[in-house]
Amino acid sequence: MRNVMAIAWRDIRSVFVSPIAYVVLTGFTLLAGWFFFNMLGQFNRLVAQYSMLQGMDTTWLNLNDAVITPLLGNLLVVLLIVIPMITMRSFAEEKSSSTFELLFTSPVRVGEMVLGKYLASAFLVTAMIAIALVFPAILFVYGNPEVGITMAGFLGLYLTALTFVAAGNFTSALTSNQIIATISAMVILLLLFVIGWPAEGAGEPIKSILVYLSVTEHFQSMIKGVLDTRDLVYFASVSVVFLFLTHRAVESARWK
Repeated sequence: MRNVMAIAWRDIRSVFVSPIAYVVLTGFTLLAGWFFFNMLGQFNRLVAQYSMLQGMDTTWLNLNDAVITPLLGNLLVVLLIVIPMITMRSFAEEKSSSTFELLFTSPVRVGEMVLGKYLASAFLVTAMIAIALVFPAILFVYGNPEVGITMAGFLGLYLTALTFVAAGNFTSALTSNQIIATISAMVILLLLFVIGWPAEGAGEPIKSILVYLSVTEHFQSMIKGVLDTRDLVYFASVSVVFLFLTHRAVESARWK
């Protein structure tokens, strides 16, 4: 475990001593803030309009459906774009700078290397999600959103982000070109994002398979406040599969 933490800390330090982490965190915060305050402004306008109409049913108008759910959906798309840019450096930069061979000559196992790289990227993603929690905190202070539904939604966003990190590290392990690693990761994540779209027109058992493989289906389930073990198993199993593939890719590169 010491080697894992040493590799993770090395990558975290290299990111935070450069402008990369600060640019990513600032950009993510600005986008999240833009989405949040625009949706909150729209919600306030709707409340003002319906409050002037007598006898109108406004029970459907709540902070979770009007603000938090669309905010999480937009942040998911942002993470789909940003995370490949974070993970592209994991292995590709090591290969391009010829420090990859130094890792192999050090007393570090491949599994420790893969896990350390994963934890380093996951740390930055965790910081991003933690910053985004400021926005529901504002609603808790001044409004009354459902706490359980909100926390389940953010947990779904976090688990999805960790799955994206595992996929991004895999593509980074396949090449020494960071641009290729980024584009490849985006393709894989987009495929996970849209694979469930043709499910309605497919028959069983293809429909069930496509729905289960779709990351959006499991994410949508959690932002509705449903904590199903099937969703948790999905995120864990997909992450483990990509970590295993990353291990195999690094192991194969070791003998080239």
